[in-house]
Amino acid sequence: MKVTTNIVAVLIVAAVISTGAARAQSMFNATISDVTMNQRPHSRLVDIGYTLANEAAIITLAIETNGVAIPDSAVTRLTGAVSTLIQPGTHTITWDAGADWPEHVTETARARVTAWSTNAPPLYCAIDVAAQTQTNYYPVYYYPSAEGVPGGVTNRLYKTVRILMRKLPPTGRDGFPMGSPSEEAYRTAESENPHVVVLTRAFYVGVYEVTQRQWQQVMSDVRSWPGAWTNVDYKATRPVEMVSYYDIRESTDNTDDPAVDWPANNVVAADSFMGRLRAKTGVAGFDLPTDAQWEYACRAGTTGALNDGTVNITNASSDARLDLLGRYARNGGKIGGTSDPERGCTTENATAEVGSYAPNAWGLYDMHGNVWEWCLDWSVQSLGYTEVTDPVGPSGPQLNRVVRGCGWDRDASFCRSAFRGQGPPNTRNYRFGFRVVRTLP
Repeated sequence: MKVTTNIVAVLIVAAVISTGAARAQSMFNATISDVTMNQRPHSRLVDIGYTLANEAAIITLAIETNGVAIPDSAVTRLTGAVSTLIQPGTHTITWDAGADWPEHVTETARARVTAWSTNAPPLYCAIDVAAQTQTNYYPVYYYPSAEGVPGGVTNRLYKTVRILMRKLPPTGRDGFPMGSPSEEAYRTAESENPHVVVLTRAFYVGVYEVTQRQWQQVMSDVRSWPGAWTNVDYKATRPVEMVSYYDIRESTDNTDDPAVDWPANNVVAADSFMGRLRAKTGVAGFDLPTDAQWEYACRAGTTGALNDGTVNITNASSDARLDLLGRYARNGGKIGGTSDPERGCTTENATAEVGSYAPNAWGLYDMHGNVWEWCLDWSVQSLGYTEVTDPVGPSGPQLNRVVRGCGWDRDASFCRSAFRGQGPPNTRNYRFGFRVVRTLP
């Protein structure tokens, strides 16, 4: 890589607003000026300076040569005031071009410094929980694309000490079809009543289910390694289970906190998993998904039984397409499809390492199988409506909360996109886990 020391960087974009964020755009006043770009002598380190004015913004960097952006995957070795929320002032970003873009030579490189509104942030974010419980601050990093995620989306980093999330757009006024059509095989008619749901707000959703290691990072002083699958060589990147709805949102002693009362409010207890994420990131809104958000995320634009576009599974117990999408009883979850494995088993049985199967079109893994995932909604037998906007579920109290996605111990018919399970909110068993969501303003 060759970059001359006298390159002048030009400001290309001062702000980027996500689709559908008209309100955010009208209220976003950040500006960027005085962009400079210089290579250090006898080095492939490149310093980019800029001034941010008027308000804090999320800053990202792209590099162009001859007017064409180089791949985001070649602009990930960054330090300084980038990939996170930056306060107004004069700042510097350092790009390790030698490590990121070796064997390339150019004398026409330009820096594109982009400011994003906190209400309309980039496509991916990652919560850094590496400091465990010994800190009051978890950094949150932002990336404009999957290719821009340092190390790549499938890197073990995002299964252990960072929680990676992907932003999903609102549905638009036409909504998405929730539930199953009458002709879908093995459907449960009453609880899968087909209806149109409109989601008016974008939201981040975990690329992976929260793992045992990620839970340990956040909650080790309260409940250390709660997962049932104990093999030390494999447990870190398996999804956490043996965690209840109360553990995640309400009380570390697995009891109801009367101040935490979804859907009457979106409060979470300070010492819960979600409470710690909110407090230590300084970012509001981390929570479980609603039932509707979960199904929208799972389907990724599909309308059939599975999120790869499969309209109908072939039989109730097993399906060749499902074998590729997630861990369930008949592709390794149970021994021979029928017998529970030992607690010290490898990932050949019971839960798999997160991300072991094919993702859906939005790059989300294990939406079918592995563990049932807790949702916010109270569970009722019949959905009982035909169309709804931003549903929050029935008012409480009911007996159970919704769980979705099925798990390692059940057959194929339970893994369909529309199937809705349930469980008492104090349930701790080796079937139930969760993934993190953050709904944007």
